[in-house]
Amino acid sequence: MKYGFIKVATAIPEVRIADTKFNLEAIEKQIVLAEGQGVEIIVFPEFCITGYTCQDLFRQQLLLDDSEHAMMMLLDFTRQLDIIAIVGIPVCVGPLLLNCAAVVQHGKIIGIVPKTYLPNYAEFYEKRWFASARDLCPTQIHYAGQTVLVTPARQIFRTADGVKFGIEICEDIWSPIPPSNALTLAGVEIMFNLSASTEQIGKHRYLEALLAQQSARTISAYVYSSCGFGESSQDVVFGGNAFIYENGTQIATAERFSLDSQLIVGEVDIEKLRSERRSNTTFVNAQKDMYVDPIGGVLPEKTYINCLPKENPEVEFTLTRKINPQPFIQSEHMEAACEEVFNIQVAGLAKRLLHTNCKTIIIGVSGGLDSTLALLVCVRAFDKLKFDRKGIIGVTMPGFGTSARTRKNAIALMEELGVDMKEISIAPSVTQHLKDIEHDIDLHDATYENAQARERTQILMDLSNKYGGMVIGTGDLSELALGWCTYNGDHMSMYAVNGSVPKTLVRHLVTYVADLSDNAKVAEALHDIVATPISPELAPADEKGEIQQKTEDIVGPYELHDFFLYYFLRHGFHPSKIYYLAGKAFEGKYTGEEIKKWLYTFVSRFFRHQFKRSCLPDGPKVGTVSLSPRGDWRMPSDAHSTNWLAEIEQL
Repeated sequence: MKYGFIKVATAIPEVRIADTKFNLEAIEKQIVLAEGQGVEIIVFPEFCITGYTCQDLFRQQLLLDDSEHAMMMLLDFTRQLDIIAIVGIPVCVGPLLLNCAAVVQHGKIIGIVPKTYLPNYAEFYEKRWFASARDLCPTQIHYAGQTVLVTPARQIFRTADGVKFGIEICEDIWSPIPPSNALTLAGVEIMFNLSASTEQIGKHRYLEALLAQQSARTISAYVYSSCGFGESSQDVVFGGNAFIYENGTQIATAERFSLDSQLIVGEVDIEKLRSERRSNTTFVNAQKDMYVDPIGGVLPEKTYINCLPKENPEVEFTLTRKINPQPFIQSEHMEAACEEVFNIQVAGLAKRLLHTNCKTIIIGVSGGLDSTLALLVCVRAFDKLKFDRKGIIGVTMPGFGTSARTRKNAIALMEELGVDMKEISIAPSVTQHLKDIEHDIDLHDATYENAQARERTQILMDLSNKYGGMVIGTGDLSELALGWCTYNGDHMSMYAVNGSVPKTLVRHLVTYVADLSDNAKVAEALHDIVATPISPELAPADEKGEIQQKTEDIVGPYELHDFFLYYFLRHGFHPSKIYYLAGKAFEGKYTGEEIKKWLYTFVSRFFRHQFKRSCLPDGPKVGTVSLSPRGDWRMPSDAHSTNWLAEIEQL
């Protein structure tokens, strides 16, 4: 395991019905391929040794003996291998024939797990040949030259690195209460399923939903392997489904209906799963039910089985799964996500307006991304409430650093949206203020900049008193994380609609509205706002009147900071892991030194500016990450970043 990841594989080998020698060779080939890629656990389909569609051949002693002999050969083959292989076999236990999964490592059978639920409907009639695990008493058997306990108890396997995994077989996952429910609540982090699922119209989509939902509900990884080409097509077809899910998200899948064998490899983030479980109090409370039965019934027994330690040098770890460089952006469903975020923002603002009986809004409009998004939310909220848009008072407040471009866009946007508009220059009042406090106006330091930010906020607050309106905050989540806001300046408002929207998502939201707009001038202004460099415009423009003070030149790229923010808050990862993931996500765009530099900046600023987040105005939460002191994030303002920065320095 590296950086909290364990590499797993789901295999679909070539198969011939009842040809155990051929099937064994196909399995061995895939084990070798997986071992070479550093896979720690590999799962094969149901009855991969014999083929699933043997039907009454399962009553032939020759087939049962040959499958046991094939298992002996597999044990010998894996004697020098660290990989854990899970294969499907028929096993006789006294008068019972069981559909089983055998866990094999270093030439030993670590455990045998019998199938619980046997389908006996439609094209399935397993009860004709097999018994259920429920029919079994714990029995020691001599199988493939080894003595093994076969038990109906829930078996929990533990790797040398402490990763817990469990097994269920095909129909088990389709049952109302799958074995994986009890196993995951008992601590299992990865479920493996050996399956033989037939293909029918619509079934594949249902299966994907079923596995995704079970993985999400149990906050676990789910690795699924199903029979493919080579099984009998006498009455049905097996398409060869293979999936790897992690907490409801599919991270790898096979090609359906392939005529070739397939090996699907993926990395499961165990550290992320553990973090999710610790923070999810519902999961923790559900675990208690595993130990206290409220109705006095019989709780499922559990058996813990330790796998063997590794004996060979580890293969260099490589991460094959794609890391989204913009974790706040759902690229597959972006339009729906944007609409949902807008609706959350609008609903929050609408409730606040109705509660306060307020039909007037005061908002500073700079021509930048954040104030544009906030203005669009205000307009939609007013439309939804059937309020006159003239109740929205947009105020542009040019100062020493305001560029012609942003001022033009701000005015054009307000005019086209039909809101009330005011322009109040802050230059005279700030000049007088700096003179009053005896500050050199040519010294462009924090005092010079913050005086402008606080003057703008004062104007908005005073206008709210004059017109009986509500000041709407425009600052976003990324700025709050970095402390890139002036305390009691743009940091403060009466309702902050963007407070939990990161900068990368703000850009997408504004682009989304621009693309949907049927007003060409609005669309033009919005697209130009998106293309404008991000700046607080508090330092003078250059000789051409263009933006000179660019935020990302000072604090770093927002796409990196949003990436850091997501993994720092959402999962509590080590800085070293965040650095590693960022290197994969932004490979070819940022060097390791650049990522390290800005990660150090992020952590340093995040800790240093907590005091600003301790007194944030109200605002709606739109995603899984929020910095509201009343919601997701509570942190002392005087916490030290020493340990985090020390780890970054060692990268």
